[in-house]
Amino acid sequence: MQFQKSILAILLLISFSVKANFILLPMDDVSQKNHLKAYGITYWCLDKQYKASWLLNYRGGSFLLPDAPEIRKECQIRGVSFEILSDSEANVILEDISSPSQNMETVVLEKAPKVAVYTPKGKQPWDDAVTMVLTYAEIPFTPIYDEEVLSDQLLLYDWLHLHHEDFTGQYGKFFGAYKNAPWYIEQKRDAEALAVKLGYSKVSEAKLAVAKKIRDFVIGGGFMFAMCSATDSFDIALSAEGVDICEPMFDGDPSEASYQSKIDYSRTFAFKDFILDRKPEHYEFSDIDMTEKRKLLMEKDYFTLMDFSAKWDVIPSMLCQNHTSLVKGFMGQTTAFESELIKSNVLVLGENELNGEARYIHGQKGKGFFTFFGGHDPEDYQHRVGDEPTVLDLHPNSPGFRLILNNVLFPAAKKKKQKT
Repeated sequence: MQFQKSILAILLLISFSVKANFILLPMDDVSQKNHLKAYGITYWCLDKQYKASWLLNYRGGSFLLPDAPEIRKECQIRGVSFEILSDSEANVILEDISSPSQNMETVVLEKAPKVAVYTPKGKQPWDDAVTMVLTYAEIPFTPIYDEEVLSDQLLLYDWLHLHHEDFTGQYGKFFGAYKNAPWYIEQKRDAEALAVKLGYSKVSEAKLAVAKKIRDFVIGGGFMFAMCSATDSFDIALSAEGVDICEPMFDGDPSEASYQSKIDYSRTFAFKDFILDRKPEHYEFSDIDMTEKRKLLMEKDYFTLMDFSAKWDVIPSMLCQNHTSLVKGFMGQTTAFESELIKSNVLVLGENELNGEARYIHGQKGKGFFTFFGGHDPEDYQHRVGDEPTVLDLHPNSPGFRLILNNVLFPAAKKKKQKT
């Protein structure tokens, strides 16, 4: 009997010692079946009050979660690859990451950020890459627009994405190609009616007021992410406060004479010294955008993610986590940013150096942060009005869409003092 008790005790001890305590979501290019939904699993865990860690530069920026039956089940339902680690196996990984010789870092994720998407009512998820990937990854978000922003509802959120908006009041500079299109006429009419409802005589005035509220949201500690034309048009609107840069077909009266000389670059987030495009029929806001200047064939259009020190430059390292450092380029109204027009205090996270363009940039404004990403859809090279939506089930491992989701999880990271 005593012998049997001893055997039982040994078996229990062995069972206890190998008991799985952690779930690893590997994010390398071989092990993970669905990189995009892995972000959704991590967000779901945070929303359920589970602890999570982001292992920067470890197997493509993997996520370490506690082991629980419902987490395993959720991974299986969503088709996310996971590995079971014992406590000792997890400790070995964490010790290796913490070694000064390794360019890796462990970042504790504390809470699921509240996400808002600034987008016109009635827009479908595929009209915008961010709403599309949030929907695919099953990360909840709230659509908001001018009324909500101007009534200070941004205070309810941690993270804000700007749909491919034109904050200058020029209706996306679509006039030349689409002025007679029913959808353009309807959108212009709706925008004018909303501006009047909000108490403004011009759409440009309403959009400036919205841009200033978003600016204040960031300065107060918010996280703002923008793609395509929402990047440069946002900065242009801020720089042109009090200056009429719109031609009569946009706001009913002529633009100011010599308005370029009145642009105030000190008000912008990211760009400096840019020259505005005065032609109303030209599908371009300024010389910030590289779309018409670039000389790249589609098969050679790539940009490189910058390599940062994970222990010293934690924030840019988080934003650049990926299973590849070479990312396919893609077009948009604002495809990429002229490198020489980016302010010196703004970090370039991804660039095509030979072409003199930045694709992915990040900066701090007040207590908050912003990220600008050029292009429309990472898996639709030249997205056009009326094109079929991208089916993300065909691109579950998209490096470009991963960059968007890095930004979504960024506010979840435990705040700590930067090393100096």
